[in-house]
Amino acid sequence: MTTRDNSADSPAALGQDGAATSETTLAPRPLGAAAPEKIRGALSRYRILAWITGLWLLVLTGEMVYKYLLLEDSSTAPHWLFYIGQVHGLFYMLYLVFTIDLGIKARWKPVTTLLTCLAGTIPFLSFVFEHWRTRDVKAAFDL
Repeated sequence: MTTRDNSADSPAALGQDGAATSETTLAPRPLGAAAPEKIRGALSRYRILAWITGLWLLVLTGEMVYKYLLLEDSSTAPHWLFYIGQVHGLFYMLYLVFTIDLGIKARWKPVTTLLTCLAGTIPFLSFVFEHWRTRDVKAAFDL
């Protein structure tokens, strides 16, 4: 585990001649954020659920198009199509739990957490947010 040096001008970051040493200066972690190991685990769980939720949402969207736009009578649709929405709902609830877990550990602003939670309700948006949040968390915590 590496330590973070928040000041490039601190005596520890300067060599004897006053020039900066080869140590990299990292941005400070948000105050109260969890340890990087915990954030790495929370990020992994979030990423997996973002993809699963996004895929099931696309399947659900296809099911809705088929059932309500392609069939003449939606009551003639196969009964098993009912379970697609149930499975997506289950994964969406897990997605919410893991998104909030990551948001708390990474000390996201409430608006960031809320928008990330809502990303699981719009087709393709969970993939976009997963990419953005992963990039941001990896940069903030040097993962």
